[in-house]
Amino acid sequence: MKGTLVLTWILIIYLSQIAVQSQYYSEILPYDPQPVKVTNLHFYLHETPNGQNPTAVNIAQANITNNSSVPFATLAAVDDILKIGPEDNSEVIGNAQGLGLLLAGNTTTGVMYSDFGFTAGKFNGSSISIFSRNTIIEPGREVAVVGGRGKLRMAKGFALLTTYFINATAVIIEFNVTVIHY
Repeated sequence: MKGTLVLTWILIIYLSQIAVQSQYYSEILPYDPQPVKVTNLHFYLHETPNGQNPTAVNIAQANITNNSSVPFATLAAVDDILKIGPEDNSEVIGNAQGLGLLLAGNTTTGVMYSDFGFTAGKFNGSSISIFSRNTIIEPGREVAVVGGRGKLRMAKGFALLTTYFINATAVIIEFNVTVIHY
């Protein structure tokens, strides 16, 4: 019993010394900001909502709208292809993965949560994140770029979207993106 009590006191004293000597931070360094860069990106998003290999799939819908022609409260998962041009044979430069929430009212709107990852070119391995309201049926619209990684680290900016082509089996949207990053 005496040996256990002595061992307990030794352990308490040892652990208290570790807590006093350890720090949760490292040496304080002066802030050295990196130069800000402005980058303009231009590409086309190719989406296939229907067919044999769809790139956008509805994964949830409110029960009250299952029989409605308006897709209110529909959640879709997307894995769309990014290409240099609007043509099917254009070079693939990445993909856009994320979620889209379809809403309805006077106009059809949605909210997009997507990561646009680039797999070719100058920004290979980098991405931008878009989290914004998207008025889907308007031919031209603006969405917010809220982040980025890789060469586009800490990106912020905007993307101007123009619907290039839309039908039941294909959607092509032109993206003109301006981002400020480090």
